[in-house]
Amino acid sequence: MPEGLKYRRILLKLSGEGLMGDKDFGLCTETVDRIANEIKTVHDMGVQLCLVIGAGNIFRGVSDAAASIERTSADYMGMLATVMNALAMQSALEAKGVETRVQSAIPMDTVCEPFIRRRAERHLQKNRIVIFAAGTGNPFFTTDTAAALRANEMNCDALLKGTQVDGVYSADPKKDANAVRYDTLAYQDVLARDLRVMDTSAVALARDNKLPILVFALHNDGDFAKVVKGEGTFTIVQ
Repeated sequence: MPEGLKYRRILLKLSGEGLMGDKDFGLCTETVDRIANEIKTVHDMGVQLCLVIGAGNIFRGVSDAAASIERTSADYMGMLATVMNALAMQSALEAKGVETRVQSAIPMDTVCEPFIRRRAERHLQKNRIVIFAAGTGNPFFTTDTAAALRANEMNCDALLKGTQVDGVYSADPKKDANAVRYDTLAYQDVLARDLRVMDTSAVALARDNKLPILVFALHNDGDFAKVVKGEGTFTIVQ
């Protein structure tokens, strides 16, 4: 492992909303570019990186229409939206000289690779970033669960969740001035207190496979690199 790193291989989970910037929905190119810079910095440190990106930024724009759509179809719409976000991030990373591959749980060979674990493993060994799109490929499962699943499949050392705040709080710190921030939590604490770090399926999957979850603020420049070194401000669930 390169000197100074606490984690050699990680999966970074990004929310789709995190790519919106100040927009109501869609992609903010400046925000995508800035996050790509943060990812490139960590990649250049010698970390093997996987990504899973949500779809809230795109699906929010069609949420009113989706309200009358049957749940399974709506979930597939969300999966397709994650592919759009993955391709956008791939483009931003490759513009910076970082080799990137997108693998989708729903086969769509004209735009990206199908998810094949051994192929993804080979990409990581060749120092490429792999972005896993389309969730698990099944309705009723969130991208949080997909992130925990892929992190375990790829034998990642940790699952990092980049959010708008610098860790896990007892309540929304933007709404409750008395919200308490946690440095460490047990998986069972997260589930019992319904802290909504990630959905319950994702937390349970991480717990059963002893995969630590680190929650940090991706929108503070340099924090991602600090967390990978075990430094900076974050909450660890383990």
